[in-house]
Amino acid sequence: MVIGFQWIIFIGIALVSWLVQMNLQNKFKKYSKIPTGNGMTGRDVAIKMLQDNGIYDVQVTHTPGQLTDHYNPANKTVNLSEGVYDSNSIMAAAVAAHECGHAVQHARAYAPLTLRSKLVPVVSFASQWMTWLLLAGILLLEPFPQLLFAGIILFAMTTLFSFITLPVEIDASKRALVWLSASGITNSYNHRQAEDALRSAAYTYVVAALGSLATLIYYIMIFMGRRE
Repeated sequence: MVIGFQWIIFIGIALVSWLVQMNLQNKFKKYSKIPTGNGMTGRDVAIKMLQDNGIYDVQVTHTPGQLTDHYNPANKTVNLSEGVYDSNSIMAAAVAAHECGHAVQHARAYAPLTLRSKLVPVVSFASQWMTWLLLAGILLLEPFPQLLFAGIILFAMTTLFSFITLPVEIDASKRALVWLSASGITNSYNHRQAEDALRSAAYTYVVAALGSLATLIYYIMIFMGRRE
């Protein structure tokens, strides 16, 4: 029964994840072809949003790859991907503003972001060891159930991290959309496109969190001995 449950969960999550990623990539390509109308690049948008929020100690840089945009609170940098940094598209504006939303969260000491930052070392440690503990725990479940239990605890930390990430990402998008509209970078037409782009990106975090939770439940079921 558990084996069947495992395959249903993994195949279902893999399929949904693939669909979400494909949707996001399609939206990225589509909205990357639509200009904002003011000629501002992703870099320009990021700098303006930071300055409008009174933030002058965060540097805007570019990072290789596609959809690799992120804010690093450790060195206070907004890192924009190659397709965002120099692009004046609505997609670039939305992504740049979203990442700056994290910088605003950091400056305002947004509680979920603060908590997520504190969990990073713990999650890093958990990610390094949980796979081995879970594998050993399943193989040696009868003589050493403690191994699987330890693996579950570590996996639970990564699952918690995934769920804490959700409000952080959603709030960053809300801050971005409010600012994009208030600053006049988006209008009544392309604002809906920026909102659609950020919503598609948010779905990836939702799928990841639900997938992590489902997998955690599966390991708990094994530990509780619900196997045929």
